[in-house]
Amino acid sequence: MFKFNGNQTGLLIAAMLSLIFSTGAVALGRPNIVFIFSDDHAIGAVSAYGDSIVQTPNIDRIAAGGIRFDRAYVGNAICGPSRATLLTGLHSHANGFYSNEWSAPFDGEQQTLSSLLQEAGYQTAVIGKWHLYSDPVGFDYWEVIDNVFEQGTYYNPSFRGPNGVVETTGYVADLVTDKTLAWLEQAKEEDRPFFLLYNHKTPHRDWLPGPQELREWDEGYRVKEPESLFRNVDEFNEARRQSRMRIADYMTDQDVKLSMGNTLTPEQEALWKSAFAEGNRQYRALDLTVQDDVRWKYQRYAKTYAASVKSMDRQIGRLLDYLEANSLMEDTIVLYSSDQGFFLGENGWFDKRWMDEVSSQVPLLIEWRGHIKPGTASDALVQNIDFAPTLLAAAGVKPKKPMHGVSLLPLFEEEAAPWSRDLYYHFYENPGFHGVARHYGVRTERYKLVYYYQNDEWELFDLVTDPQDQVNLYGKQGYAALTDDLRQRLQALRVEYRVPDTDPEVPWYHGPLIRGIEKLMMWL
Repeated sequence: MFKFNGNQTGLLIAAMLSLIFSTGAVALGRPNIVFIFSDDHAIGAVSAYGDSIVQTPNIDRIAAGGIRFDRAYVGNAICGPSRATLLTGLHSHANGFYSNEWSAPFDGEQQTLSSLLQEAGYQTAVIGKWHLYSDPVGFDYWEVIDNVFEQGTYYNPSFRGPNGVVETTGYVADLVTDKTLAWLEQAKEEDRPFFLLYNHKTPHRDWLPGPQELREWDEGYRVKEPESLFRNVDEFNEARRQSRMRIADYMTDQDVKLSMGNTLTPEQEALWKSAFAEGNRQYRALDLTVQDDVRWKYQRYAKTYAASVKSMDRQIGRLLDYLEANSLMEDTIVLYSSDQGFFLGENGWFDKRWMDEVSSQVPLLIEWRGHIKPGTASDALVQNIDFAPTLLAAAGVKPKKPMHGVSLLPLFEEEAAPWSRDLYYHFYENPGFHGVARHYGVRTERYKLVYYYQNDEWELFDLVTDPQDQVNLYGKQGYAALTDDLRQRLQALRVEYRVPDTDPEVPWYHGPLIRGIEKLMMWL
């Protein structure tokens, strides 16, 4: 038997504690976390969900290796607010970031997922789209897209980091991935786990595909039109009629590639022309009816959207291949989601913002080997307020302040316990570029009740018989009791989340600024 004196015993204990704690979460079995986050990616363009306008084999790898959530939603379907919710686990009114167009810069000093993981010993990094108008906090390394209101450009974007802004040449999905793999190369050498936010701008407007997709462009290929592409606007309530989202009226020449923009190098311009110039010539020579013109614009829009997704999916494959090649997948949670969904011609629209299914529903795929059975699917109602609590729970880190979301870890079990909840939604950005009325609502297992409080209009949808939000049942005979119940549920959520009765004030300069931008966009 070995014997130690007091000093030796103390040194031994200190060494053991150092091994357990100072090397960080790896010694405690904490996983690495790779959060892949895209922009405006509708589940109708993710082939893991079935009826997709594009094949996404690399994103699908995550679903095949883990769990696919079939009813995942956001609480405010617009870019910056969704990112703020991802970081805080809080709805917009509680994290302070309501709108892309008039919110104050995101307050990174509040409790965030990144700061909590950083304090717990994780290496933390965010690379790619940020769109919160402040420098990232809680990240050891950050390099975020800087130009064009932090939305960036598809080709030759600039990136901002602690040392300033750097100009680049290349396609944005490729560049974000290059920077990500370079960071991972040094992070994997550390004896600590890592948390990585790998943020794509794709497939946000204006849907410009990468070089390979431009070379492979097939002008004759046709995407299936949605049934509601030519929906009669007379069916809409006033809130919907006031919006500016119709493909027929609000898509620009740059959106449908009738004009090229001015951010490309000569080589990139040549590639762009090789894909679109002949189709543009043919279009301009046609004498199209109003409906056929919409059909042409829809095809250009949907196909460039899909091709952009394909360009991003290829880069996600590079990341997954790197994790596999470096034996990191066994100890890493890989999560794929988007900041919101997107209208792909439904109602004759593009864009997001609404509580409609195609807008507020997002893909959510999670792979965690040894913890999630491959090929699992869940129909539990989940929301982006749950992202931070789930990852913190997986890392064994407790938030210091309560979050609105809950951990999804129980749903990873093969025999998951019954799951029941209602989801709250609240869109604030009005006045705004697309003229979408402010609204809030509740989503239950079967029904959705929405209140457009600026217009004093209501909508009620049965999502079993009407999964595309096409038939408003509010005020119809036989729905009074259901409506009363849903009103009570909605109010209960507002009380639970402490939603203020009044919205934040919009800055005085907002209206003129947005109108000026709208006019500029229409002339581009």
